[in-house]
Amino acid sequence: MDVIQPVAWTSDGTGVRILDQRALPMREIYRELRSVDEVCDAITTLAVRGAPAIGIAGAMGLTLAITGAERSVSEAVDAVGAAARHIAARRPTAVNLSWALDRMVRAARLHDGSPRDLAIRLHAEATRILEEDRAMCRRIGELGAALLADGARVLTHCNAGALATGGMGTALAVVYAAAEQGKRIEVFAGETRPLLQGSRLTAWELSRAGIPVTVIVDSAAAALMRAGAIDLCIVGADRIAANGDVANKIGTYALAISAHYHGVPFYVAAPVSTFDGRTASGSGIVIEERSTDEIRCGFGAPTAPLDVSFRNPAFDVTPAALISAIVSDRAIHRPPFVDLPFDRHS
Repeated sequence: MDVIQPVAWTSDGTGVRILDQRALPMREIYRELRSVDEVCDAITTLAVRGAPAIGIAGAMGLTLAITGAERSVSEAVDAVGAAARHIAARRPTAVNLSWALDRMVRAARLHDGSPRDLAIRLHAEATRILEEDRAMCRRIGELGAALLADGARVLTHCNAGALATGGMGTALAVVYAAAEQGKRIEVFAGETRPLLQGSRLTAWELSRAGIPVTVIVDSAAAALMRAGAIDLCIVGADRIAANGDVANKIGTYALAISAHYHGVPFYVAAPVSTFDGRTASGSGIVIEERSTDEIRCGFGAPTAPLDVSFRNPAFDVTPAALISAIVSDRAIHRPPFVDLPFDRHS
């Protein structure tokens, strides 16, 4: 398949090039980010989004923290650390961001050469993070494709495809790999309110890849399951706790409850960088609250009275007890999830 690149180096290698996902599906706009503040803004406003993709963007963005004004290596390392803290605060729920930034800061602290060589080292480390994510996505797809039978009707939520990663996606990597094997797969994409990442992004990239896709309102999922129209659900993740609880886009928990009630398998797909062994359970995951404007008037005209209260949690936590299996780039992990790959976070 023709893999989308939501985040990459600019042609001269000195900036970060992103596909601005706010403009999709109507326009395909690429932007070049040349400062840490521009990277922070892109992450905050969801111009670049998806846990693995923002981790990659954050890692690349740290290379922009070294301006040449630093007089010593220690000052350059301090600048990298400060920038990492600034970027990490943009999206607290997705562990891939802090994981990638921590890895970059460690590389900086281990550096014993010149400031110029430090910039080269950080650029190489960020490139490795991108390339590793691409390989992890491929492996997730290859492993997870075994869960999809020929003719499978798959329900997904939000966007866990190429737009959210450095490669072919996580949840959608499973779909793409199954299609590559010749299986006929149909996807139902929940629109994913309030910003419609399912209808705007998932449907866009699936149709671009030639995968049959049907968009549904989020509240139709349970009815479709009851009607026997869904064979399985598969979603991505922003953080997976030590006990197997999964934080993902708001609405995932409700989808998992419906799947459990109707006897529909509910799968999660995520790379090793999403597993957080330092967080014991989902109750310890910080849930990002986003601007209420996303509900009040997310796409222009007001859709609710302006003088009422709003809550806009961006994520929820699905208990491990509702999850049939978790597909990582290492294996398919099944309950009671004693073999989850936490070594890179421990």
